[in-house]
Amino acid sequence: MKLNKQTKKLFHHNRRKIRTRARLFGTTERPRLSVYKSNKHIYAQIINDEMGATIVSSSDKEIILKKEGRGLLKELAARVGADVAKKAKIKKINKVVYDRGGFLYTGAVKALADAARKEGLVF
Repeated sequence: MKLNKQTKKLFHHNRRKIRTRARLFGTTERPRLSVYKSNKHIYAQIINDEMGATIVSSSDKEIILKKEGRGLLKELAARVGADVAKKAKIKKINKVVYDRGGFLYTGAVKALADAARKEGLVF
């Protein structure tokens, strides 16, 4: 079966996502920091997989509504990372497991992780 370029990209993304998620599991002591990135937006959630509940979430849409302005996705990702880390600190969460969700660890995904680390999250 011959795949076109878009189908091939999606296929490899899904393989990376399944491989990554097979090794990660968020617990009460160490929840999962999940990242989703689209072409325009980036989202981050801290999830407890034991309870199946989202503890903290943040997205660039929230940051844009706070009138901080829209910039490059990489810059927005850094702001989202800092925001989710601040919210986690309020909920007394210091350690997380980073789930990049099939996205390569470059650009916006890396910027989000670096900003969260700078704010004090450990992963």
